[in-house]
Order: sequence, then C-alpha cells, then structure tokens
Amino acid sequence: MNSIDWLGFVGVFQILLAYFLNVVGKISNKSLSFIILNFVGAAMACLASILLNYIPFIILEGAWTIVSLISLITYKKQKNDWRN
Repeated sequence: MNSIDWLGFVGVFQILLAYFLNVVGKISNKSLSFIILNFVGAAMACLASILLNYIPFIILEGAWTIVSLISLITYKKQKNDWRN
C-alpha cells in the first residue's frame, strides 16, 4: 500500500469507527467525538480520492465532509448559546 492508500484507509476507518461506536451505543451522533471522527475521516478520504482522481468518491467524501463541518459548526454554536 502506498501513502495515498493509507490516507484513504485511515479516513474510511475513522468514519466506520464513528458509525460502529454509535450503533453499539458508545457515542451519540450528536457528540463531538462522533462529529470529529466523521469530519476528519471524510476529509482524509476525500483528499485520497482527489489524489487518485476518482470523481465519484470525491463527490461522496466531499459532501460527507461538508455535512460534518456543518454539524461541527452547529455543535459549537449550540455550546456557545448554552453558555451565554
């Protein structure tokens, strides 16, 4: 495996880990750890897809990254609103 493969592998692993931990009840899909695992994992998988020039997965992982980023921003706004 080359470095691009490893980048994609680690990214996909993080996404699957977040999903698995959510399914078995260890983390909530609203938790910061779930959101971060998805955001970082999707970004890594998207970057690997860009480096491989594989358009279908660039679209998939890019969308996943954007959705996860929106979730992260929403999470941070809710935490800030709660503190004020």
